[in-house]
Amino acid sequence: MKNLNKTWLITGCSTGLGRAFASEILKHGYNAVVTSRFSRDILDIVENYPETALGLAMDVTDKEQVAKVIEQAKAKFGSIDVLVNNAGYGYRAAVEEAEDDAVQRLFDTNFFGMVNTIKAVLPGMRKQRSGTIMNVSSIAGRFAAPGSAYYAASKFAVEGMSDALRKEVAPLGIRIIVIEPGAFRTDFAGRSLTGTQKEISDYRETAGKRRKGNDHTHGTQPGNPQKAAQAIIKLAESKNVPFRLLLGTDAINSVREELEAQRKELEDWKEISLTTDY
Repeated sequence: MKNLNKTWLITGCSTGLGRAFASEILKHGYNAVVTSRFSRDILDIVENYPETALGLAMDVTDKEQVAKVIEQAKAKFGSIDVLVNNAGYGYRAAVEEAEDDAVQRLFDTNFFGMVNTIKAVLPGMRKQRSGTIMNVSSIAGRFAAPGSAYYAASKFAVEGMSDALRKEVAPLGIRIIVIEPGAFRTDFAGRSLTGTQKEISDYRETAGKRRKGNDHTHGTQPGNPQKAAQAIIKLAESKNVPFRLLLGTDAINSVREELEAQRKELEDWKEISLTTDY
């Protein structure tokens, strides 16, 4: 059943989950504003949907370009009902190894770029008193692996911001959902993964084991991007939605293990925790 979520805006559609999201959304008959940093990368997605697709270049770190895309989307479709914040990439480095400018670029895209698009669509959603915003995070938004400190930090920031945002906009009829994928068969571990050029030998057995050159998971990940797209469409069409949605068996298993470890730690150290009250 199609509800009022008629027009979707998806960021980061050139590859991976974003491309699968855009393709599946259009196949389902929705209007879709399909965006990527370079419009040539998404022409093949939109060319068969002249009435329901709008393909536009959008760098989420460019506030003026984001605002222009929102204006063009409204001119063609009237409103934006679902925003899928998917643009982002990975970065591997030990904390000490990371280059400052690389970390800044990572946060500019993964976090601040997401904030830019959210702030651009909220006025329209507030006016219509409806809307759904899906922020693509990761299981790295729940826990951090060695070598992924800064990527995880960007996703922790996404989840913290989203948690407060959902409480701010829920009375206005706007829903916020955090999508937490596990490993999907996309370019994330390939073209979309970057890493430090500075390697310190003392981290060889921790962060070093997860450097891009040592990551051989590309093309073998268990997650199916098309099925992920079908899942988020089902979510948008649902009356009741979760705040967080894990995608993939590996995501369920990893996060369950993390939550159990956190609960055990809480109980193990509760006696000291309770000594700090007046």
